[in-house]
Amino acid sequence: QVQLVESGGGLVQAGGSLRLSCAASGRMFWTYAIAWFRQTPGKEREFVAHISRGAGGTWYAESVKGRFTISRDDAKNTVYLQMNSLQPEDTAVYYCAADRSPPAHYGLVPLISEYDYWGQGTQVTVSS
Repeated sequence: QVQLVESGGGLVQAGGSLRLSCAASGRMFWTYAIAWFRQTPGKEREFVAHISRGAGGTWYAESVKGRFTISRDDAKNTVYLQMNSLQPEDTAVYYCAADRSPPAHYGLVPLISEYDYWGQGTQVTVSS
């Protein structure tokens, strides 16, 4: 089992940057794939980015590709989401999630049901 804690959210102006962190406790963090999702009130939680275990293959939602970068430091049990060129539509609560097993196929990567553990979220607000 793994526990996840997000941090790094806050208020930023459009065009600015933030780096979110997802710190994990528990054993064998390196065996988990990790993803970031986000959610705004009244909307479904949506996929943002994913990093696999090991070599760390990455996937991004089209809406953030080229602006966000996901990375991991297994020595620190932490995954990061560097967010650049932020826009008001990026405003949301951001959650990290852990997947115990590699997805059966990569079409499953963006699905909430693929992930076994979730953090409590961190608020990101981008002002115009």
